[in-house]
Amino acid sequence: MKLFFREMGQGPALIILHGLFGSSDNWLSVAKILANDYRVILPDARNHGQSPFSPEHNYTLMSEDLMELITSLNLQQPFVIGHSMGGKTLMKFLTLYPGIVAKAVVADISPRYYSKHHDHILIGLASIPVQTLESRQLADQLLAEKIQDLGERQFLLKNLHRDENGQFHWRINLAVLTKEIENIGEGLTETIQVDTPTLFLHGGASNYLTERDLPLIASIFKNYQIQTIEGVGHWLHAENPQEFIQDVVTFLKSNP
Repeated sequence: MKLFFREMGQGPALIILHGLFGSSDNWLSVAKILANDYRVILPDARNHGQSPFSPEHNYTLMSEDLMELITSLNLQQPFVIGHSMGGKTLMKFLTLYPGIVAKAVVADISPRYYSKHHDHILIGLASIPVQTLESRQLADQLLAEKIQDLGERQFLLKNLHRDENGQFHWRINLAVLTKEIENIGEGLTETIQVDTPTLFLHGGASNYLTERDLPLIASIFKNYQIQTIEGVGHWLHAENPQEFIQDVVTFLKSNP
């Protein structure tokens, strides 16, 4: 699948893969800083943003999409950052396409299986009648019945797009993501070991990546590091972008 992507900067290629319900838009502020040193490429995953919708959504397909992007842009040994779902995609990619990525940064996710925990989001989004919706304010009021956190609602409602005719529609494939949600949490099952230098960045207040994940990470990734950004949760790049960028750049510029 040919993905929609944004591009900025010059230098070594750096691809950033967003998480579930996100898009390339979520990474623009970080990308603008990284673009001082890198050619930053921000794709929208399938069934997200401005990329095509598909009836299937799994990490094998998303890895194939990433390979198509790398090939079509003729990128040689790119760096890749993946957050959450994007991190899962990156880990899968490293097992399926060894030697393609120079260095990898996996942001706040591990190779293990995660049980479903997005039902409240899916139910909340499905409660919004986009065909007859009159305003974003009404959408927020309806979503607030399921999701109390304002920041989380604002993040999710970035997917609500109004066309030139004033009609709202989703820039996520809500029906397919609901159907395929179990695949989002699947664990890495490949027995192949990854030699690519890989940095695991962990939000200190997040439970997505914990000490119990270290044996599994070590069994798959032969050349890994793990660092913690204290005081931040799963959205570590948004909560402390300065330290996130510093850790990423230090790792990318270090000797292999």
